[in-house]
Amino acid sequence: MMRLTLLLVFGCGLCCGSAFGAERDSQRSSQSPSERAERILKESETRFKNNSTNVTVAWQFARACFDLAELAAKDAERAELAKRGIAVCRQLIERDPKRAAAYYYLALNLGQLARTKSLGALKLLSEMEREAKTALDLDPSFDYAGPDRFLGMLYHEAPGWPASIGSKSKARAHLLKAVERSPDYPENRLNLLEAYWQWGEKNKSQADLSAMEKIMEQAHKTFAGDEWADSWRDWEKRWEKIKRKTAASSVPNAKQRSQ
Repeated sequence: MMRLTLLLVFGCGLCCGSAFGAERDSQRSSQSPSERAERILKESETRFKNNSTNVTVAWQFARACFDLAELAAKDAERAELAKRGIAVCRQLIERDPKRAAAYYYLALNLGQLARTKSLGALKLLSEMEREAKTALDLDPSFDYAGPDRFLGMLYHEAPGWPASIGSKSKARAHLLKAVERSPDYPENRLNLLEAYWQWGEKNKSQADLSAMEKIMEQAHKTFAGDEWADSWRDWEKRWEKIKRKTAASSVPNAKQRSQ
């Protein structure tokens, strides 16, 4: 799994799960993230072509499109991959309108498409919100509370009213809900801790540090293996940054107490 950095024109970061955990072979340790994502896409596409009516195979192919799009170096490549994922999800929704994964990966691939646009990116936000809300209604636990995680970051990073759908209150509600639904998934808590800092609520971030230490320790056992290596590089980097911020912010208070 890996952290997503869906940088829209306004700097939107949406952090969700990826397909890397679905594949295991002896080649993985020697492959770069982009090589691994490309291989998984090819394998997913082959399975989809051979069994296009299988709903799980379909959304896994859409997920693979999204994962490789996340690593694309050029907008043209990212847009093409996103469009393929979008098309698969929409076909799946027509066949199986109660499948949460279809709406979820439709929202994610729309986000990748938005990365390739300028002002047009803002027009896609409401559609991303709608599809993620549908996924949330159908299966809130999917992808370690993925729909809440997605919506929380979408509301957090998107421009606010009247320009767009951004909302601090909605972001807070969904980020907290993601932690509630899947408390042991590091991404959910990291998103919330980072949001607290960005909102100037360092006391709330500091209050969660002890719990986060224990969660990270256990998560190393739960989310183990090469398929999680990319996620752990990101998670550890972000966690260390949060701890440094906390330590730095506590120094003035310590000085004041000694005076």
